[in-house]
Amino acid sequence: MKSVGIVNVTGYAGVELARLLLRHPGVRITQVTGRSDAGKALGDVFPHLSELDLTIKPEMDQPVDVAFIALPHKAAAAAVPPLLAQGSKVVDISADFRLHDRATYESWYEVTHPCPELLAEAVYGLPELHRDTIREARLVANPGCYPTASILALAPVANLIEGPIIVDAKSGISGAGRSLSLKTHYSEVNESVAAYSVNGHRHQPEISQEIAELRVATSPGASTAVLFMPHLIPMTRGILATCYATPREPMSTTSVRELYQDFYREHPFVRVTKSPPATKETLGSNHCLIYPFVDPRTGQLVVISCIDNLVKGASGQAIQNMNLMLGFDECAGINILPVYP
Repeated sequence: MKSVGIVNVTGYAGVELARLLLRHPGVRITQVTGRSDAGKALGDVFPHLSELDLTIKPEMDQPVDVAFIALPHKAAAAAVPPLLAQGSKVVDISADFRLHDRATYESWYEVTHPCPELLAEAVYGLPELHRDTIREARLVANPGCYPTASILALAPVANLIEGPIIVDAKSGISGAGRSLSLKTHYSEVNESVAAYSVNGHRHQPEISQEIAELRVATSPGASTAVLFMPHLIPMTRGILATCYATPREPMSTTSVRELYQDFYREHPFVRVTKSPPATKETLGSNHCLIYPFVDPRTGQLVVISCIDNLVKGASGQAIQNMNLMLGFDECAGINILPVYP
């Protein structure tokens, strides 16, 4: 039985990690930390986790086999070196190690990276693209929620499309985190849909980075421009990304569907659907549902991708990465059906 610690259990990603890990057959949560709730019983802060007889600590004080870091960016990176030094494997759910280039990170996040020496070592934790590398890693950068949905939607055709890619994505309110904000108050978001970060969202370079790496081998010099437009939807969970791209050669819906089915045949959490998916169909699960088709009037490729932003978009994918790092079955602890209705 492997020991696990959760740094900042009191955020949405941290508390979802605790819920999912509680039923994992190969690990035991031994430590959880938090800031404002340090010293309190976990079950007092989150009654649904009362089965976990743990007290929230201000800091990790014992070594663990795996540490999940659910802190905000910059603070997360600063927490990594001590954990690696004590021999822990680390899955970072923040954005601090997702971008390979330090200058790109510092430009988009407007902070100086606390430990840039680890950027070259960190593995981008999208198992469908980097499974073998994740298995050997001691530091994994868990992808963002929007990039997970978008990259999985585009990966099978990355070398078959040209020109700019458009990603129009919608997210539930939980994607904004648990901290109080006027923009996520019920009366502000209810019965309203709004675009945000229209001049550039921090997840855009992450999507571009991975698409560029997929293209570089067979399409050197191909454009990797991504126009990413996020929207806030008045629901708790879920992301639906609709991606548009121009095929280099004419494609049919039948051929595209076969291509996607072949690409994801050995990936247990990605499913190519027979009809356009809804966010409700992924609620509480680690699934990514993908519906690709070619518009018969324009010849444009359209791919609809759907995930639960707190599971496949955060904590579930983090556990999927942990499973690979520890040699467990990739689906251990997260092979659960969506909640319906």
